[in-house]
Order: sequence, then C-alpha cells, then structure tokens
Amino acid sequence: MKEKIKLAQGAGGELMDNFIKEKIIKYFTKQSTQTEVSLSMLDDAAVVDDIVFSTDSHTVQPIIFPGGDIGSLAISGTINDVAVMGANPIGLSAGFIVEEGLSVDTFDTIVKSMGKFADEAGVPIITGDTKVVEKGAIQEFMINTSGIGKRTTFLDKNIDEIKRYRSFEKRWLLDSNLRNGDKIILSGNIGEHGIALMSFREGYGFDTEIKSDVAPLNNLMEKVLTIGGIVSAKDPTRGGLANTVNEFSEKSKVGIVLNEETIPIPNGVRSACDLLGLDPLEIGNEGKVILGVVKEKADEILTALKRHTLGKNAAIVGDVSDNVKGVVLETTVGGKRILNKPIADPVPRIC
Repeated sequence: MKEKIKLAQGAGGELMDNFIKEKIIKYFTKQSTQTEVSLSMLDDAAVVDDIVFSTDSHTVQPIIFPGGDIGSLAISGTINDVAVMGANPIGLSAGFIVEEGLSVDTFDTIVKSMGKFADEAGVPIITGDTKVVEKGAIQEFMINTSGIGKRTTFLDKNIDEIKRYRSFEKRWLLDSNLRNGDKIILSGNIGEHGIALMSFREGYGFDTEIKSDVAPLNNLMEKVLTIGGIVSAKDPTRGGLANTVNEFSEKSKVGIVLNEETIPIPNGVRSACDLLGLDPLEIGNEGKVILGVVKEKADEILTALKRHTLGKNAAIVGDVSDNVKGVVLETTVGGKRILNKPIADPVPRIC
C-alpha cells in the first residue's frame, strides 16, 4: 500500500518537521548565493539581499472565532513571521480560495477585518489573487498571505548592544543564535488562541472567558529592539511554547531550562487543559513572542514589554544552560522533567 499524507504532518511539531525535511526541502536544495537565510534553515522567514520574505497559508476552523477570524489571523501571522526576524514589515499579499456558496456577509466580515488589522499595523496589502472553487473542494475559505520586510537601524543597534556583552556574528534574529547564559522571555499569557478556537468549535463553553490573542507584533518588536540585546525571537504558534523552545535548543545546540512557576498561564486555559488532558505549553498562540536575550539586558527588556499593551503579562521564563541537554522544565512541585517537542499540534486547524 502506498504511503498517504496524514493530517498531523501539517499540524506543526515533530511530524511536520520530519515531513518538511524528508519530503520537501530535499527537492529545493539549489540555493541562491544571495540567500543569506535560506529555506533549509527553517526560520520563520528567509532573507534575500537584505529583504525578509515569508509566506503562510491559513485553514482555520471555524473561520470566525472568539477574538478574531481567519482574516485577522492571516495578517497578524505573516507580519509576525517577518517582525521576529528583526525586520520592519512593509508589504503583504493576500490570496483567497473561496468555496462556492460562502455567505457574502461572512466574506465581507473577514476581508474588512484584514484591512483593519493591516491598517493598524501600518503594513499595507499591496497585491493579491482570488479563486472560487466548487462546493466541497475546500472548507469554506482559505487564505495565503506573504510578507516582505526591510532591515532597519533598530536591528543594527540591537546587535551592537549584544556585542557589548558577548561575541555575535549573525545579522538577523535566528533560532540558532542562543548561547549559554542567555535568558528566555515570554511576552504574555499562553494558550488562549488554541483553547478559544477549540472551545468554540467543539461547544465546550470555555469561550465565554477565553478569546484568541491574535495580534500583529511588529510595533512591540520595534520597541524591544530599540533597547537591544535580543539574539533570537519567535512567535509560538502551532505546538506552542514547547515546540518553540525545542526549536531554539536544537538549532542553537544548547540546553534550555524553563521555570514552570514563572510561565503565565491564564486560569481559564489551565482549567480547560486539565479537563481535556492537554498540556498548555503545547497549545498554539497568535499574539505572543518568545525572546532569547543576553542576560545583562533581560530585566530592561522585560520592563519595556510590560509597558506595552501586548506585553503586560510578560515574564522571564528560562535560561540557556550548558548543564542540560534539550529542554528541561522545573515544575511547580520542585521536580524536573524533559519537555519534548510535540508530535503534532494537540489542537488542529487553529491557523
């Protein structure tokens, strides 16, 4: 029997990583000499001639959910993938694949939302495409967005600040930049996006208190880059915090120790995860960033985050350490456990 592609292979986590490496990248090995950050590095975006470029496809169900919709998600997600590289997002594309029979009112709501979020982030939608397909060919409405960004003086000043405290040869915020002694900072509460969607979709009722955190992070990233000392940044989407810190650990070839007590988990998310047997550290987010920061700048970065609307619950949640391998979680009861990368996102179809 021929091997078939599984849903979990597109859901983030270890299965998706393996699928991309084994079935996709090997056919795209010819790299341009101008590609400074290439496809094979599997960062949130690529860099070609100092232009940051990222693309993402969105198949979220339901397409309108507590706190947002597929349109606001598409805009925010792509802006964030560019911003966490240290670039200033300057333009977006939007490609629509619409199922025949979708309500025009629903379509209007989503496209209006896209315009609102793009305007508020200051990143215009500058090109796009629309296709309508037969009923049953897709699930209602799918959106592909791409984004481009430029290098800024903020990133250069940030790197100059890093070099005051340790050696640093890279020109961008990459997953592979962490070194022993760096601090891990989380910009706020985790798990809200995944739990809000699952609750609304499955009818669990948690949506009365939990809403998606979907938001563009470019303004927040600009604020912290002006302070400097940030070596890595990533938005913890599918697979959540657990997936992101494991990617940091693997690519940087360092150990990371997380302190469970300092990780901001809302009571509603914690209760929902306890009831459903889920780990909140594996639940996806769409308006948070995880930063790797030189230890000398960690407190200053944390203060700046807490002053920002999107960072009021920010916390230092871990340390990069040569004393451990992989990711170790120091639990609230005083023990330690290995925090592995999720096999797949425990809450599918959330982005």
